[in-house]
Amino acid sequence: MTSVFQPIFSPLVTCALETERHVAGAGWDQRPRLFALVRTAGLLEHEPHLRAQLGQGEHDALTAIEQEGLPNTSSLESILARLAWPEEVNGVALAVERLVVPPEAERDLPDNPEQAAEALAAHPDRKDVRLLVAVLRDGESICLLRQRDHDTDDKVASGSDIAPGLVQALGATLQD
Repeated sequence: MTSVFQPIFSPLVTCALETERHVAGAGWDQRPRLFALVRTAGLLEHEPHLRAQLGQGEHDALTAIEQEGLPNTSSLESILARLAWPEEVNGVALAVERLVVPPEAERDLPDNPEQAAEALAAHPDRKDVRLLVAVLRDGESICLLRQRDHDTDDKVASGSDIAPGLVQALGATLQD
């Protein structure tokens, strides 16, 4: 008898993986993308015409709804500090691209922020990454990290502590 192992993911992890793949399908060099996470069953109750696209939806399944018109700003923190969600929104996900450099690359950077950004972008050991961070109202969270150098679905790293500051900032948008 052959047994096939199928990993069981929480609804948040499943939704985050689907959302990350959706974002990855648009390629690199994207602006930050923000998603409201809602229970699929509740969404179908209010929007039955979506049943053809979403199917029946498992009881706990989540659906990501992209929030269009996110302001184009260099201060993502200021946008997150002003966000609040209605109670129908069960969670939030954010996809954002970043440059990662070794710690020593940050020594001796120019004081001018634009010049510092240029120096980091030109660093030979820099890595382009995309983070997708998803958080629910109950505190459950997941972080997914895709590197441009290893841009395949099977190379996406996951963990709850990859971007703790972003997890905390997104969680704060869900608090009353």
